[in-house]
Amino acid sequence: MVQFKPPKSTWVDGSPRPLPTEHDLPDTDNRPVDNELQLLIPILLRGILEMAWGDRQNWFFGANMGVYYEPKRPAVGPDGFLCLGVPHYREGKDLRLSYVVWQEQVMPIWVLEIVSKLPGNEYDEKMKLYAELGVLYYTIYNPSYQKRDGHETFEVYRLVEGEYVLQSGNPVWMPEVGLGIGVASGKQGILPVRDWLYFYDESGQQYPTKDLVIAQQDRQLRQEKARADRAEQMAEQERQKAEQARQRFQTMLQKLRDRNIDPDTL
Repeated sequence: MVQFKPPKSTWVDGSPRPLPTEHDLPDTDNRPVDNELQLLIPILLRGILEMAWGDRQNWFFGANMGVYYEPKRPAVGPDGFLCLGVPHYREGKDLRLSYVVWQEQVMPIWVLEIVSKLPGNEYDEKMKLYAELGVLYYTIYNPSYQKRDGHETFEVYRLVEGEYVLQSGNPVWMPEVGLGIGVASGKQGILPVRDWLYFYDESGQQYPTKDLVIAQQDRQLRQEKARADRAEQMAEQERQKAEQARQRFQTMLQKLRDRNIDPDTL
């Protein structure tokens, strides 16, 4: 993880002066996202991590949240970002309004930008900024059918000596993060089947989504109910067989008595 160092421009008389907190800074630019995927994909990825890393409390995933990296500059707003070594939820404090690097003391290790129809500078200005900030991995996802500037639909870059280097593969394993990121076809909720971004383990196995876990649990419950129903049916059949055998035995005893034969003497 990249530690934050206050810029010299914020110092007074050789010492750092108090910096603004998230409560002092705007937490929205009042502009809507350009397309629905810019909300759905980060929420999907965060949900995957909530299950995959449910026993960990040292990470934070931000979705469409401002990241303040210098006190005198406006926030940058990636569609998604991941930080390691920070509290998942800050004990005794409100939920984060923004991610303020000089408060958290940790720079995001991975950021996601989803390309929209409107130019968003994902391949130039934002890429340059994230490299300057030291963000180790940068993922760009362009869900449109039309490639932009010769780039592929899904690209993952790793910072090497201050420059982003395009990584090969799908998914791409990010060892410093402990996750792989990739694109695959799938179904989420009532939406039609389409490509989504997913997190993967080191073996390339896709981590399950909440919808998949719920579907698996629902299928397991249905299977268990079906087994219980079959067991109940079999028990009822055995009970009926036993009752039929008892009735036949009683009929046989009655026939013996009708012939003046005491069954107890046989």
